Amino acid sequence: MKKILIVEDDVAIAEIQRDFLQIEGFEVSIAGDGKEGYKRALAEGFDLILLDLMLPGMSGYEICKGIRGEIDVPILMVTAKGEETDKIRGLGLGADDYIAKPFSPSELVARVKANLAQYERLRSRAADQAALGGKSEEVRAGAILINRATHRVYVQEREIELKHKEYELLLFLISNPDIVFSKERLYERIWGMDAFGDLKTVAVHVNRLREKIETDPQNPVYIQTVWGAGYRFLV
Repeated sequence: MKKILIVEDDVAIAEIQRDFLQIEGFEVSIAGDGKEGYKRALAEGFDLILLDLMLPGMSGYEICKGIRGEIDVPILMVTAKGEETDKIRGLGLGADDYIAKPFSPSELVARVKANLAQYERLRSRAADQAALGGKSEEVRAGAILINRATHRVYVQEREIELKHKEYELLLFLISNPDIVFSKERLYERIWGMDAFGDLKTVAVHVNRLREKIETDPQNPVYIQTVWGAGYRFLV
């Protein structure tokens, strides 16, 4: 049984989320403030965290950043705020996905299941690749080197830090050079579902990647936009 932590100070909303997830067979706990949520997230071995942004004691941003520095677990940010800057900041700190209130129970359950399934696939793949040894799993394009066994990425021989979804997106694009992928296809491939995704999530991650791998992010050499169609990786 997968364990989910809901960090939400609105008791009514938290209980609705809990009830629908429990119906689907999840074991669910609720933390009503930021500090409690952060402490429990690190200590209790949850499989996914539903994290509100606006919390007493400690913000969702602070919690997300702290968790990402300690453990590898899917983080789904939940918020009523619709500003683009909030989404960019949350995803930039390592959130895997973003769902805005109000949302339907079916959407919440679907997004939770998709993120859990994607993490399971990635962990299984990483274990298989590690067994093969690092050298055989290197992927290189221009100045970029990815070691799939260790999940390390280098640009011009300098190691860079990528968040979980940034890494998966880069690996997918670099493994399929010169092919144009729509935002819909990328969301389906990297986030694991095609029904409820907010496609702005893809654009945010592409921009974050460009900032880390491109010499001039405003004039990208590697990840290029094909207007009206999507993105492609040029070698």
